[in-house]
Amino acid sequence: MRILIAYDGSDPADTAIDGLRRAGFPAENVEALVVSVGEVWLPPPSPDEAVDEAFPVPLGLKEARERAAQVMDEAEQVAQRGSKRVQHNFSGWRVSHEVRNGSPGFELLKCAREWSADLIVVGSHGRSALGRFVLGSVSQKVLTEAETSVHIGRPNPGSGKSGERILIGVDGSPAALAAIRAVAKRNWTDGSEIRILVADDVFRGNPIWLLIPPVREFFEEVRTEERTQAEQFAIAAAKELREGLGGRNMTISSVVHAGDPKHVLVKHAEEFGADCIFTGATGFSSVLERVILGSVSAAIAARAHCSVEVVRES
Repeated sequence: MRILIAYDGSDPADTAIDGLRRAGFPAENVEALVVSVGEVWLPPPSPDEAVDEAFPVPLGLKEARERAAQVMDEAEQVAQRGSKRVQHNFSGWRVSHEVRNGSPGFELLKCAREWSADLIVVGSHGRSALGRFVLGSVSQKVLTEAETSVHIGRPNPGSGKSGERILIGVDGSPAALAAIRAVAKRNWTDGSEIRILVADDVFRGNPIWLLIPPVREFFEEVRTEERTQAEQFAIAAAKELREGLGGRNMTISSVVHAGDPKHVLVKHAEEFGADCIFTGATGFSSVLERVILGSVSAAIAARAHCSVEVVRES
């Protein structure tokens, strides 16, 4: 498995790295690349670049290049620090680091493609004035435009060797199936609890029309059918997960809650004490559509109080 870890030396970045200890990753056979990006668009001069005295450097260019060199040196130190932190947490991993210059979001996505990453790990910014977690601009860009799975790291409620608590959002789609399979592949601690949640988004009609008996009966039939379908999704997902996990010692449960999945999953994760929410990525035909339309998974990633992993099929 190849994991690209975005690291800028901030507390959220440290939290994202430390949180990987409760993300079900194996102790070995993982290659991690820690990437730091210096936000400079003028590359520093190479050490072997010749200086031509006949053509003096334009005013300001020398200072700009010196500043660029300083920023890149700092990025190198940050990347080394992040790499050491990952290696300390996972001594059996093969860990390396890389420094790039330019726009952080763009460079991280480019690096993930070039390196063929299976997963991108990014940190999240802190709470907003509204009292919930929000994503920074770089994390948001990576989440919405990445071609691979993305893990948004936040503080975990669990600690030590206690079992993890994982919540999977399921809607019967291929993307949800990919999330289930991703969870099944991880090495969870014995005694972990995995819960599947299907958000039964209630079909609402105009209250005035519901006063008409035939219309009210129609809506009741639709609601019954939707509820039955949601329960079937939950049963099928639990069966798929059990088969994928084999006979490992962990608890698997499933629930159906009425409401908008963007709100239901976040609320239930907090009540459940989840370490991480897994959800499938909504598929769009282009990067532009991903940015404009957004998705349920992106909304969950922005609102959740725990880590969120948005799974994309490779």
